[in-house]
Amino acid sequence: MRSASSNPQSEIRNPKSLFAMRILGIDCGSRITGYGVIDTNGAECVLVHCGVVRPNSSEPFPLRLKLIYDGIVDVIREFHPQTAAFESLFYAANVQSALKLGHVRGVSMFAAAEANLPVFEYSPLEVKSAVTGYGRAEKIQVQQMVRALLKLKSAPEPYDASDALAVAICHAHTNRFNGSLAAHL
Repeated sequence: MRSASSNPQSEIRNPKSLFAMRILGIDCGSRITGYGVIDTNGAECVLVHCGVVRPNSSEPFPLRLKLIYDGIVDVIREFHPQTAAFESLFYAANVQSALKLGHVRGVSMFAAAEANLPVFEYSPLEVKSAVTGYGRAEKIQVQQMVRALLKLKSAPEPYDASDALAVAICHAHTNRFNGSLAAHL
C-alpha cells in the first residue's frame, strides 16, 4: 500500500515550474520503502511529494516485492520524475536482511529502469554528507536538515520518507557540479 506523508507541505507542484529537473529519491526497505520527489534548478530544491510504500508484513515476501514495485511505478506515473536516486547497500551483519533489501532495491530499480529513468546510487556517507555536512549524522539530524533545505514548516515523516528526500537532495547537489543537471537547464 502506498501512503503519502502526513506532512502538509507534501503537495504536487506545477510540472511547468521554474525548476529544471524532477528527481525521485528512494529509500528501500523490506517493511517500509520511502520515496521523495523534488524539483531542482541546481541551486534550490523544492518538495513535490513524499510518502512510503508499506506492504503488510504478514504477506509473503514475493507479494510484498510486487506491492513495492507497483507502488514505485505509481509514484513514477503520477509525478513524472526525470531521474531516480537510490542509497547504495551498506554492510549488514544480518545476511537475511541484506538479501531482502537487495530484492527490494532490485524491484525498485527495475521500476525506474522500466520507465527509462537514469538511475544513480549514493552511499549512506555521501547522502548524509550532502545533506548535513557530516557523513555519520543521525536520522533525526538528516530529517531536520531535509526540513531546512526544503524550507518546510515541519519535518517530513516517517524517517523513510525524509531519508528518500535526502537521497534526492544528494543527487541534486552532486549533479549540480558534474554537469548532469546543467544539461537539463
